Amino acid sequence: MSNNKILKIQKLGFPWETEDPFLMTVHHKDAYPAGNEQQGPAVSLEGRNLGEDFTIKDGFRMYHGTTVPGFPAHPHKGFETVTIVLEGLVDHFDSTGAKGRYGNGDVQWLTTGKGCLHTEMFPLVHQDKDNPLELFQIWLNLASMDKKADPDYKMLWAEDIPVLESAGSNGKKTTVRLIAGQLQGKNSLDPAAASWAKDPDHHVGIYLIRMDPEAAFTLPAVSGTLNRNLYFYEGEEIHLDGETISVYHRVKLIGDQEIEVTNGTKEAYILVLEGEPIGEPVAQYGPFVMNTEEEIREAFNDYRRTQFGGWKWERQDPVNERSAGRFAQHGDGRVEKR
Repeated sequence: MSNNKILKIQKLGFPWETEDPFLMTVHHKDAYPAGNEQQGPAVSLEGRNLGEDFTIKDGFRMYHGTTVPGFPAHPHKGFETVTIVLEGLVDHFDSTGAKGRYGNGDVQWLTTGKGCLHTEMFPLVHQDKDNPLELFQIWLNLASMDKKADPDYKMLWAEDIPVLESAGSNGKKTTVRLIAGQLQGKNSLDPAAASWAKDPDHHVGIYLIRMDPEAAFTLPAVSGTLNRNLYFYEGEEIHLDGETISVYHRVKLIGDQEIEVTNGTKEAYILVLEGEPIGEPVAQYGPFVMNTEEEIREAFNDYRRTQFGGWKWERQDPVNERSAGRFAQHGDGRVEKR
């Protein structure tokens, strides 16, 4: 490596490795077929390990779903999920009484806080054509003082998310969707109220970059204490700081210097995650993220005792009506429609 702008290069696995304040990132991409009357796949599911189907077969996985693909009711506590849906739809139900449907560019920012049950089902609403799905789910930690926040979520609707476009001297374009943070003088939409990303001094950045062949883009200098990671997940190769990076690699970068990224000869897609570290101990067991092992035990006891408010829906894998459209109904009764 030519100098210390690049601190590490690592091939991506599953899930993607992240750094404080992030906990984990997963990238789901499934070629779902046309849907049936139940909004599940209109094909045979024979030969699948239903309930634990994480192996791609015929282009898709059912995950924990048995009729509709996705993740039926499950608990979380002590962190946030940021779900970025590039294509397809997600149905949300939770133990606060909230529900919704979002997708095709929308982002859900969910604070699990002191604990909630929720679902992420992938309804196959189209019966006359395929239902492809692509999304990222990013786990963002909460500071200890915010791990007792009431569970809630905020919708960042696709139409409202800032999009930045730039072109180099060769006319080749770079497009950035700014999910969190500040870039080129633009601010993202506000995150959830209890989030580590709420304070601009924490420099939390989440953005998606699409680069034309031979396009160039400069990551700005931010902070010497920043954790900055670039995830090159689709394309062929990119070039930065004298290094050629092949697709499906994570690049850990220094945070206090400008870094120019130049694309190769194929369209490139990149996710950037950056932020000041929370710097607190992390104790994680499955869906619970606390600061100590004792707090993990308390979290399990709390879940067994209260079920985080209990499940208010008839099914563990509920879906909205096929014609529901994109909407969010919050636990306090607020309704957003798109």
